[in-house]
Amino acid sequence: MKRCWSEHELIEHWTIHAVERELLAPRIDRGCLGFAVLLKFFQLDGRFPRYHKEIPGAVLVFVGEQLAVPPAAWFDYDLKGRSSQRDREQIRHFLGFRPITVADARRLQEWLQREIVPLDPDRRSLRAAVADWCRAHQVEPPTAGRSERFVAAAVRRFEEALCAAIHARLPEPTRRRLDALLGADLSAEAANDDSAETSPSGFSFLKSDPGRIGLASVEREIAKLKRIREIGLPEGLGSTSPKWLARYRARATTESIRELRRHAEPVRYTLLAAFCGQRGHEITDGLVDLLIQIVHRISVRAEKRITAEVVGEWQRVQGKTGLLFRIAGAALDHPDGVVREVLFPLVGESTLAALVQESRTQGPTFRHRLRTLIHRSYGHHYRRMLPLMLDTLVFRSNNRAHRPVIQALDWLRAHREDRRPRIACTDIPIDGIVRPKWQDLLVEEGPGGDRINRIDYEICTLQALREGLRCKEIWVEGADRYRNPDADLPADFESRRDEYYQALSQSRDPDQLIERLRQMMRAALVALDEGLPQNPKVRLRVGGQHRLVVTPLDPQPEPTQLRSLKAEIGRRWPMTSLLDVLKETDFRVGFTEAFRTLASREVMSQETRQQRLLLCLYGLGTNAGLKRMAASNREVSYSDLLYVRRRFIEKSALREAIRRVVNATFAARLTHIWGEGTTACAADSKKFGAWDQNLMTEWHIRYGGRGVMIYWHVERRAACIYSQLKRCSSSEVAAMIEGVLRHCTDLEVQQSYVDSHGQSEVAFAFCHLLGFELMPRLKGLAAQKLNRPEAGRPDDYPRLHAILTRPIAWDLIRTQYDEMIKYATALRLGTAEPEDILRRFTRPNVQHPTYAALAELGQAVKTIFLARYLHDEGLRREIQGGLNVVENWNSANSFIFYGKSGEIATNRLEDQEISVLALHLLQASLVYVNTLMVQQVLEEPGWLERLREEDRRGLSPLLYHHVNPYGSFELDLAKRLPIDRAEAL
Repeated sequence: MKRCWSEHELIEHWTIHAVERELLAPRIDRGCLGFAVLLKFFQLDGRFPRYHKEIPGAVLVFVGEQLAVPPAAWFDYDLKGRSSQRDREQIRHFLGFRPITVADARRLQEWLQREIVPLDPDRRSLRAAVADWCRAHQVEPPTAGRSERFVAAAVRRFEEALCAAIHARLPEPTRRRLDALLGADLSAEAANDDSAETSPSGFSFLKSDPGRIGLASVEREIAKLKRIREIGLPEGLGSTSPKWLARYRARATTESIRELRRHAEPVRYTLLAAFCGQRGHEITDGLVDLLIQIVHRISVRAEKRITAEVVGEWQRVQGKTGLLFRIAGAALDHPDGVVREVLFPLVGESTLAALVQESRTQGPTFRHRLRTLIHRSYGHHYRRMLPLMLDTLVFRSNNRAHRPVIQALDWLRAHREDRRPRIACTDIPIDGIVRPKWQDLLVEEGPGGDRINRIDYEICTLQALREGLRCKEIWVEGADRYRNPDADLPADFESRRDEYYQALSQSRDPDQLIERLRQMMRAALVALDEGLPQNPKVRLRVGGQHRLVVTPLDPQPEPTQLRSLKAEIGRRWPMTSLLDVLKETDFRVGFTEAFRTLASREVMSQETRQQRLLLCLYGLGTNAGLKRMAASNREVSYSDLLYVRRRFIEKSALREAIRRVVNATFAARLTHIWGEGTTACAADSKKFGAWDQNLMTEWHIRYGGRGVMIYWHVERRAACIYSQLKRCSSSEVAAMIEGVLRHCTDLEVQQSYVDSHGQSEVAFAFCHLLGFELMPRLKGLAAQKLNRPEAGRPDDYPRLHAILTRPIAWDLIRTQYDEMIKYATALRLGTAEPEDILRRFTRPNVQHPTYAALAELGQAVKTIFLARYLHDEGLRREIQGGLNVVENWNSANSFIFYGKSGEIATNRLEDQEISVLALHLLQASLVYVNTLMVQQVLEEPGWLERLREEDRRGLSPLLYHHVNPYGSFELDLAKRLPIDRAEAL
């Protein structure tokens, strides 16, 4: 059950009504409170609570106040006693529920196997489906163990049927080609050769990730994709749930060649077919990424080189107008004179040379040099890429504006053998391919009509293709992230429109949204306008671009008692091993139970599995590595840990473990120490160094150096609810939205604090439609403007005229309202990644009508926020404090992730993501244990009373001065290294 409840939610779900009070009549004190909590909990969750702490403190206070019973009486109520059993029976009878029967169990298993399991293999989702079915049929849910057996039986039966169906669907030639993948690697292993990793016919070759950006990586990925296409998988596999295919793909990746061959045919062919199908989509996406980055690299490198040359050559000649007048006068006075005799003495030969040099570094000359360098780089090296891409990838577009790019690609594909250096402009599209500012330079006039150099035309086509791919107006057949953008939207939106509007809490009538926003804009602008004279820290200037002046926040009082608290924690738990912190968290939370084998069965004992999992997670989370963990522990070997890493540790299991730890942290908090639960979350990214022979690592333009970004979502008391591994150039807006929607913890995020890079007008629009507030700390605050709710009179908001601009185009919002709801629904349902959906709404695609409507809606929401932000110093301080929390979280990363100088030392994307999630789990465990330590100290007499307001404000469980992440160091002076001829000093 979630931990944070608003007053409105408490009244709606936990109010005891008159008919329910009649049931409480014979009970007093703890019995009365216990019965009431059981009753309301069952009404809300469809089951009875399993332990006392499952009930949030705010709920106990609210229910206790209605009954005049202290909340602490709940903990005296025996959940397993005879009185509790009688209360449960009475509640079941009152609500019309009954215990589950054998017939109910059989129907439930059949329903699971037929309706639910085919869609999602996740055990947590299946258990939730069991609870929903029981509630719908007014049956009390089975115990946790029995429910798990129901789910396991339904999954096993479905998998048997699915493997048999896929096996029957594969023709015999396809089966032989799948077996040939394994045979090639087995032959290499038998020969003790490394060709299994490099041969384009082996299974291991298909598993390898793309290398560094370059032509060699393109050729390698194309060879993989051709090998997969040669297998000839039937199209029918696409009807299987992508989640099941991803599960089988992960299982095939973790097993060795010999293990795959030992499976029965239905299982073996299902694993291989799922792997090849999913891998084909991934390789296609990787090829598109390579294409986009190579085209960008050609232009950027040329611009950098030319710019460096220009800076070195650039000279500025002062007084050019006066020089021109003097030269003109001298030419008229001496029309037949010699230049050396007339002009050189007047102006100077060096000055004339400087003028010529300055002209060469500006305007058309610069573009000509840039074009020459790009032409040379592409023609001498990268041009080999174009025919390979045209043979391998099929590009499509649903937008007429991008049809010239598709036509240009078709012409180049059809005329690949044409060796003519120039192309007649009448044979090819020019508009939409060659940018207008380049047409005068590239298009040549001739006696037979205008012509263009073929290499230049190919470069322009690739640049236009890149822009279309980035905004998804051009898509690729067989891709996943670059697929048809229409597939990103919910296919059943038309038939379930009312349901989707209701899920977003939005009205079908756009005028209701518009009128509500208008009223909010008016109220916010009036409050800012009228409060400006009493707001000394906000001033407006007339004229110039920077018209807003906001005085920085005054420093708050320093916490004086927290130093004593930290010292006491360090005294009681000195140099606590970080591995012991992880172990203690598992003993209390049981997060290692989330790690299940990807194989069909598990023979390892629970104790052995727990030990090896903790060692693996610690080695990955600290970046120390599995070899060092094995070397420091005699009970396990490196191969033991490597087996557990491959078979048990994968992304979904790590996220489930993190969810359990974070929820346990929420449940363990004492409200009289930490305060009531919050609904706010801060989001920010941190750069980590990483190996660069992959497509994830990029150069960071702000921080410098190659690396990746980890995007964290941290709530006010240092519990991190979500983390993501992102490229340095990826959208922080998409990362922010994904974290809010996908975190799966008990926290209900209603406010999201971000920095300037995590906000945009489109972000404001989507956050409003999705039901949470975007609250950024704006970097360029001085240049911000406010929109008007309507075309106003001169006396409207008289003090704000300097920063007011045009009114919002409400008609555009009204016209595109249904489309905006459709995209917001796609984000909520996860039909595609947020970054893939938001890619359509970027500046290169500004003509998209939905983009324009989202920008207008975002400007309206941003105006409301900005007016509140300027008017309320408390809001500015709240946002600043929230972002300080995530900055503190970032500072702890380097303390924990210390191995290999804090660099992610792998080129495999999966291993990079596992390292990040393991770090997240380790740091979340530290916060959980510190929460318990802080509470143990403050619960003792005298400690809590010493805390002042500033101490409570700064109280955080993210402490590590008392933690030792490195292990123990033993020195034995009687022991020597086994080196020959050792001599004592």
